Formats: sequence, structure tokens, C-alpha cells
Amino acid sequence: MKLLEESFTLPPDMYHVQEVQVFERDSDAITVLAFHSTSFHKETWEPTLEALFEALITNGLGKVKIREVWAVDCPNHGHAGILNREVLKRKEFATDFSCERYAMAIHRFLLGAPKCFGVDFSKRRLVGLGHSLGANALLLLQGLQPVFPFISFIIVEPMVSPGDGHDLDKLRARLVESAKRRAFEWPDRETAFLSLKEDRRTKRWDESVLRTFAKHAMAESPSGAVTLACTPQQEQAMYLDVPGATRPVEELTRLCSLLPVHLVIGLKNDFMYGAPLSSPFKMLIYVPISPRVVHERLLDPASGRIYASVKEVPDIGHLIPQEIPKKLGGLVHELLALIMERQAKL
Repeated sequence: MKLLEESFTLPPDMYHVQEVQVFERDSDAITVLAFHSTSFHKETWEPTLEALFEALITNGLGKVKIREVWAVDCPNHGHAGILNREVLKRKEFATDFSCERYAMAIHRFLLGAPKCFGVDFSKRRLVGLGHSLGANALLLLQGLQPVFPFISFIIVEPMVSPGDGHDLDKLRARLVESAKRRAFEWPDRETAFLSLKEDRRTKRWDESVLRTFAKHAMAESPSGAVTLACTPQQEQAMYLDVPGATRPVEELTRLCSLLPVHLVIGLKNDFMYGAPLSSPFKMLIYVPISPRVVHERLLDPASGRIYASVKEVPDIGHLIPQEIPKKLGGLVHELLALIMERQAKL
């Protein structure tokens, strides 16, 4: 299925699925806000969203009513990172760009939407969808005033530490070192794409995700080459954000008692806390604590966190949107159906 694209001057690119535009004025329809992980970009969600809308059409338009889906770049990633490149060189941003700043940028986007492009998110029925860093930012967003009316959350592989915050120290140090040393520039986008496709780690990404990465996660340099939109310096700053791994857990615990929170985790030990990690190019990282330990802490009933559902995906690790976007799209459709069914009973 091809999405139809309509571009604004600087506010967002809009993609329309003609079959579901019927919900634009439906008061029951939901608006999904999607946030991405570190070193990626908002368009990472496109393959998942295409699968979501395919499932929506296949399973009937009445079961899940989606008014719109909005995906927002972290300000130092993707096209936002390109637009903000000079600003990001300032001292206050160059070495201190946190998960909280992503949450604050999202909040500012939501506040400015009525004036900028005529969308009042305070009057929408919002569902949050976040992966890794994006999941953390989504959680932190709930602590910012004024609070927007989310009715539920889908949290995919949050990059959190339910312990004392030091569980990730060794991982953090290795991620920083990897960001310093990894490839940053290629002659052109096609060369970058082919490099990604052949790398033994990134070749597991779905080809559509690889294409979006080469198109949207890279900027053209004056020499004609392409470089990563999220610079190594900015990526390092994200990894050095210690509170960004612990404060979201506090929000998660609070939110689980207020709203339905759906947790999606991968069962394969391939990224965050064990076995080798590739950052996404070539550098291997080894870390001591297994994802199973972190997942068990997230799911510990003694923590007070009770989830609306927990989806454990076999044979996949941390990079669920990158490696199995079609399957994730179907799973998101399933969860949205549960969310709407619950809302209908309220």
C-alpha cells in the first residue's frame, strides 16, 4: 500500500490513507502520537504504520478508528537534527541533550499545533506509541503541564533502568565509545544503504526501514557526501543522560495506576543488556546484565506496575520497529482494538 504525501512549508509532512479519512470528524476516533529511538528518526515508523493501516482496512474500518497518526523527531535527530544543526552546537546543547529535552520538544509541538497548523491536541483522544528513547520521552511527557488527554499508551522496549540507575553504567560507557568511533559519512545515500544492508547487524533490519534510514537519517554535506543527521556528539549526549533511564520508570509506575499501559518487549538477548550490540554500524559492544533481568523488574508485581497487557515477542530483541515492522503494525492494530473496546465500555 502506498501512502499519499502532502507537504507543508516547515510544519510536518502529511501522509493520507484515503480509505480511512472517514474518521476525520468522528469524535470516537483516536489520534496516535509516535516517538522514535536514539539514532533513528520519525520516519522509522512509516513501515509499521503502513502495516497498521493495512490491518485496519483488512479487519474492517469500524473496529479501530484512527483519525490521524503524528510522528515527531527528537530535535537532534532526522530532519529536525538537520534544521537544528547550528543551534545544537551551542554549549547548552552540544554535550547535554537529554530524553527530557525530547519530551519538552514534543510538549511544545503539541502546545503550538493550534496556531501552527490548526490542530488542537487538547481536544483529541490521544494514544501514545513509543520505542526505546521514544517510549521514555512519552512517559516523561505525562509530567509536563498542561497535561494532554492521553487515553492509553503502547510502550515498546523502553530504554529504562528499574534499578538504581547504575545498571546501565557499563552499557552507557560502551555506547559512548561506539558513537565516537562508528562510521559517519558515505559518498551518497545509495552507498550508505548498501553498507547498511550488508552489515551483519543492520542487515536484519527490514529493507523498508533501511531505505527510510538512508533517506531521512542522513544529511547532505557541502562536498556532496551524506552524513548522519544525528551527529556522534549528539548521540553521545543522549547516552550520557542518566536520569533519562530512571525518571521514566517513576512515571510508568504512576501511569499504570491511572491509564491502560500496554508493554511490548522482545525475548531475544541481542541489544540492550546482554550479548553483542551493534551501534548501528560495525562496533560490537558487550554488556553484563541480561534483558530478561530488566524485563522481570519492569513486570515485578511488587513494583505496583499493573499493565493492561504485556506482549512478549519471540525471536526478536530491542529493535522491534526496525526488524519486524509489519508484525509490529499488526500488533499495534490489535492493541488499539483493545483500547477502543475498553473506551466503549466507559
